[in-house]
Amino acid sequence: MTRRVRRKVAKKGKDDAVSLSYLEIEVEDLGLERNGDVDWTSLPDDTVIQLFSCLNYRDRASLSSTCKTWRVLGASQCLWSSLDLRAHKFDTATATSLASRCVYLQKLRFRGAESADAIIHLQAKNLREISGDYCRKITDATLSVIVARHEALESLQLGPDFCERITGDAIKAIALCCPKLKKLRLSGIKDVYADAINALAKHCPTLVDIGFLDCLNVDEAALENVSSVRFLSVAGTSNMKWDVVSHLWHKLPKLIGLDVSRTDIGSAAISRLLSSSLSLKVLCALNCPVLEEETSISTTKTNGKLLLALFSDIFRELSSLFAETSNKGRNMFLDWRCSKNKDKNLNEIMTWLEWILSHTLLRTAESNPQGLDNFWLKQGAALLLSLMQSSQEDVQERAATGLATFVVIDDENASIDRGRAEAVMRDGGIRLLLNLAKSWHEGLQSEAAKALANLSVNANVAKAVAEEGGINILAALARSMNRLVAEEAAGGLWNLSVGEEHKAAIAEAGGVKALVDLIFKWSSGGDGVLERAAGALANLAADDKCSMEVAIVGGVHALVMLARNCKFEGVQEQAARALANLASHGDSNSNNAAVGQEAGALEALVQLTRSPHEGVRQEAAGALWNLSFDDRNREAIAAAGGVEALVTLAQSCSNASPGLQERAAGALWGLSVSEANSLAVSV
Repeated sequence: MTRRVRRKVAKKGKDDAVSLSYLEIEVEDLGLERNGDVDWTSLPDDTVIQLFSCLNYRDRASLSSTCKTWRVLGASQCLWSSLDLRAHKFDTATATSLASRCVYLQKLRFRGAESADAIIHLQAKNLREISGDYCRKITDATLSVIVARHEALESLQLGPDFCERITGDAIKAIALCCPKLKKLRLSGIKDVYADAINALAKHCPTLVDIGFLDCLNVDEAALENVSSVRFLSVAGTSNMKWDVVSHLWHKLPKLIGLDVSRTDIGSAAISRLLSSSLSLKVLCALNCPVLEEETSISTTKTNGKLLLALFSDIFRELSSLFAETSNKGRNMFLDWRCSKNKDKNLNEIMTWLEWILSHTLLRTAESNPQGLDNFWLKQGAALLLSLMQSSQEDVQERAATGLATFVVIDDENASIDRGRAEAVMRDGGIRLLLNLAKSWHEGLQSEAAKALANLSVNANVAKAVAEEGGINILAALARSMNRLVAEEAAGGLWNLSVGEEHKAAIAEAGGVKALVDLIFKWSSGGDGVLERAAGALANLAADDKCSMEVAIVGGVHALVMLARNCKFEGVQEQAARALANLASHGDSNSNNAAVGQEAGALEALVQLTRSPHEGVRQEAAGALWNLSFDDRNREAIAAAGGVEALVTLAQSCSNASPGLQERAAGALWGLSVSEANSLAVSV
């Protein structure tokens, strides 16, 4: 029996923007003999610092404790100017232990309320930039304490998920505590009231970039008072009074870029803003249904200003920002990055555009509105691929997540749009994603692996991923100590392992052992990584040679452990399916007997036949059917109560799927070969 199912889909120049790859460093690069012993303490200081820079903060701190020399080098200011806390649990104790290294910390990224509460214990008084996600549980009190301890703050970004518990009171605290603030981007605030905005206008004279995204209410009139603002985004914000906006915001004397994407703005307000503002250069209005439905919009005069909308040629429009426009229609983001003669204003505009476009494209992909196929195929995919090459890491991450998301048609049934997936492949997206997956940054690794996993549901894309060396890269990422990276890599191997032609390559790349190790490493780490690892092993176990590899590296024990102990439906189903496939090879290998002899295996499978979830019952019955072909297993299954359980299952599944009925009947037939079992079945 070789049943297989795909996993469910999870919700400088061209190449210079991609970080150095740990997979591409050779021993010779360090001037060392490949086969000789290495005296790591003799490495040059700059080489050690380079190695430190490629580690996450936990590994960097651990390695610093190995000797006095490395302790000094590991505390170098250049290694602790930026800190990404998202990959691992970050609490008060961790923050306190790192505080001595964070004196010169300039930039911080965090995830979740617990990390936010711990930030103040880093004592990083010189912190300039804070960026956080998963901020739903962060409160006004927490945010107020953070900004009060970091008065030198110049940039604060929270999102793209909604900050549901943050109010205008926290925005007032930000204004009072951070007079040097230049950039403020907040998502999902319920009410950004006038007093909060006026406080920003009064106390933050250098505030040039404001984003109130996906908010419920924003006081439009008060925003006119922030005369310093150059870039303003209210994308996704509801209840906007566009007549007020169009009559007031054109008075903002320094406003260069305005983003009203994903709102209900109409052509009248767009026309008035474009015609009245003297400073405005770019107006972004992507995925604005009212605007797109109005026939008059096609004749709207832009007065030399840029209007980016779904009906416009975005790359061509961007070319108008450049003095040299002879190459209209080319990828202007790449042209800009490669250009040696950049002016400050253009840099600011293009950097802002990268950020707001990556945000809007991701949000649009998540909502998946109807009627955008033409946009995604002609422009959307190319935009995401271009943004994936940005020098801004958060833009790269969102672009990769957008690629993972926009191809999905039906998340529940793991269906993706063939045209969109193959458009990514044709435009060189596979190579770009693999380059990101080889980055030192774990956030990029995770999002790139997620995109590769989803795209690989398409057989043609899966073939391209394999041909570009993706199997080796994903197998390496599956060994990551970062659970999110390992989870997405395991998902990629799961989808690739659907193809018979990829199974041997996964085994040769060490993917089988990496997947088994994942189960032991994250046995209590959540259902996502375990389901993906078990699902990939189930696909691989359907192949005779790969099934032997699964058994050799401890896969039988790992899968039985999941079947016995894990309570998540998806993990139970994939573990049972993997055991069924391991036992399906008859006399060609000894895996059938090995599964039967593993302590607790048969009892666990019998217990799973009583699961409330049909998929789990079906796979458990299938495993028992396969195992019943072994004489010793037949008796052991009966002794574990298998006959009674399967009879009950057969009697109760008359309205179930044909697959469940077949496996229940097949398992009973297999057990009835024994005379004693036959009598028990007949009774």
